[in-house]
Amino acid sequence: MAFLKRLGFYLIGLSIGIVFLTIFFKKKAEETGVTFCYFPNCRTLKDIRSKQLSYSEDIQAMLQQQLIDTMAIADFLLDGDVDFGKSNTSSAPCKTYYIQGTLKAKDAELKIRNCENKAIVESIKY
Repeated sequence: MAFLKRLGFYLIGLSIGIVFLTIFFKKKAEETGVTFCYFPNCRTLKDIRSKQLSYSEDIQAMLQQQLIDTMAIADFLLDGDVDFGKSNTSSAPCKTYYIQGTLKAKDAELKIRNCENKAIVESIKY
């Protein structure tokens, strides 16, 4: 009986500690903007977002005609899904990624070349 009592106290303390840690780390992440990216999709998008974005001539024309805007592309890079089957991750010097998501309430696919110092948005297909 003593073992079950000790196990009960241990589990109660453990659950209280987990709740406090969850609240603490969630608040800390919201204040500092820290995100934990462990999956390849999240790590790839975070790497692209951390670099200076450049736009191809086609994308610049679309920006000037106000068909898309840079905030929509930034949101796309935040919530998109990288299609690793289509992407060329072994090319040098820039890797090519195809990112699928929603752009202005339409399904779209972004083609991005991820170089060492910058990322270039090549094309958008609806």
